[in-house]
Amino acid sequence: MIRVLLADDQALVRHGFGMILRAEEGIAVAGEAGDGAEAVSLAAELDPTVVLMDVRMPELDGIEATRRIVSTVDSPRVLVLTTFDNDEIVLGALRAGASGFLMKDAPGDQLVAAIRVVAGGGSLFAPSVTRRLVERYVGTTVLAASAGLDELTGREREILRLVARGLSNAEVAAELVLSEHTVKTHITHLLQKLGLRDRTQAVVFAYEAGLVRPGER
Repeated sequence: MIRVLLADDQALVRHGFGMILRAEEGIAVAGEAGDGAEAVSLAAELDPTVVLMDVRMPELDGIEATRRIVSTVDSPRVLVLTTFDNDEIVLGALRAGASGFLMKDAPGDQLVAAIRVVAGGGSLFAPSVTRRLVERYVGTTVLAASAGLDELTGREREILRLVARGLSNAEVAAELVLSEHTVKTHITHLLQKLGLRDRTQAVVFAYEAGLVRPGER
């Protein structure tokens, strides 16, 4: 059973998401939080599988709440809710350890699918939105990420570059004439070497390290 904690300061939004999720087999709403501080507290108390996290909340914003939640042992996965007008906050949430982000006005079936992906250990991000994020923010801060590339083998760098361009494991395997299992193994190794939580953080890292440039295909 996938247990979901809903964290949003708008009761109507929580109610709407709750109605969608309660109608789904294999998903249960573990609880609801009206601000970031409550989300952190309930995440520890209720042991949810996934926290559906709004980024703009009183008391404690979604970025800091995400950072505190994922810092615990066996922490739940965090799926950030966003709108097109808060790119910088979303990028901060990904850096804090969120496993992906979803547009707040996404259809119900996309919400359910995203929760299942994240609960299964995957990451979820829209390539078009990610590209827009890095076009606006990569290069605006001092970047030390490139040093981490020295830890990777040539093959691992190549795979990371393709992942950052939005290719799936199957597409990377076809591009490099490798088995999908081999690609998954390489991704696991590069995440460990770079100290990254998941695929989403790997994408952000690749852009920050200059391995991929905004707009590159």
